Amino acid sequence: MLLRCYVRSVRVLMLSWEYPPLVVGGIAAHVDGLARAMQRAGHEVVVCSLHHPDQPDDAVVEGVRVLRADPALPWLPDDDLVARMASANHQLVQLAAQLGAWRPELVHAHDWLVAWAGDTLKTLWNVPLVATVHATERGRHGGHLPPGLPGTINSIEWWLTYQAKEVIACSQFMVREVLHGFELPPEKVHLVPNGVDTERWRVPTGADPGADPGAEPSGLDTAKGREPLVVAWGRIQYEKGFQVLARAVNELRGRVPGIRCVIAGRGTYLPELQTQIDMEGVSDLVQLAGFVPDDELRQLLQRAACVVIPSLYEPFGIVALEGMAAGAPTIVARTGGLAEIVQGSEAGMLFEPGNHHELADRIAEVIAHPAAADRMRANAAQLLQQTYTWDAIAEATVAVYQMALEG
Repeated sequence: MLLRCYVRSVRVLMLSWEYPPLVVGGIAAHVDGLARAMQRAGHEVVVCSLHHPDQPDDAVVEGVRVLRADPALPWLPDDDLVARMASANHQLVQLAAQLGAWRPELVHAHDWLVAWAGDTLKTLWNVPLVATVHATERGRHGGHLPPGLPGTINSIEWWLTYQAKEVIACSQFMVREVLHGFELPPEKVHLVPNGVDTERWRVPTGADPGADPGAEPSGLDTAKGREPLVVAWGRIQYEKGFQVLARAVNELRGRVPGIRCVIAGRGTYLPELQTQIDMEGVSDLVQLAGFVPDDELRQLLQRAACVVIPSLYEPFGIVALEGMAAGAPTIVARTGGLAEIVQGSEAGMLFEPGNHHELADRIAEVIAHPAAADRMRANAAQLLQQTYTWDAIAEATVAVYQMALEG
């Protein structure tokens, strides 16, 4: 249940290593939606994030001041992630000098990547630190910690949750993972889900799904009309399960005439995924589109028969909300936060994670039964409006701030 209560206006500094248009995963969308909703509710929000070449390093976006730090100073090897993020945090802390007389009442750190800056600034300003854990390294590795980098990241995650006054997790699944993984008292961890801006994902009535002014061409076919098209997107990592989708498409070749799949996104697993697609013999059916701008992705979703979120591990799955908001029938793996979104809502379909046979059956079912797909769309729209608006998420987040400030 979302925490809701009346609170006065608060001044908050949010720290996030990604913020649009710098988008790597779901954190950027979460911080963006939350910050704008808080500003609409009358709170003062400053976001500190990392530099993007197409954005000024100090700007006000829809009432939210966004400061950006250059993470490339000093230069460090690309393969030393922890050292590079520690260096970036040094630059994030320096952004505080640009705030002048403005001081936050609270610092909100989003994930371990900004842990150092969060802990330093809460000490400098003597204010509470709230931390949102969007995922854990132990969870990404199936409950285990391989030697090397995963263990290091786990230590930083543990330290961040210890230093924070209150901790937020995005699903019941993640609440349990954080409580058990970091041995925290139950009263310290709060459930606040992700949200979605339905207006941003809805293509306006009468819009041309093939038109995309100002966007870089991606090589995607954006012709009008519904077709047996399956769309998936996100960070291309093993745990996102796109390889399962490739196997399902292979099984559907003879069952669904004209079946085609687009997987959008970038990530370290991309070469292995392409190899998997080649080995499955579906390179003519599955296109790896790389990064696709939101406008073009919305157009794809308007044409898609369904969206598939095939994750093996998923703390929440904000992409499922985005697919629903765009009006695409949504099929998700029964794992983590994804299962919590869809289970019992009739707003989407579920399949067992990793089971490409069951996934193929679900895709075939959606394509073969348009009326059932329409019911899923209607139920999804109702679910989003009732539970996952950013205004509701902001209210629940500020209730956690109130606990931290009163503590």
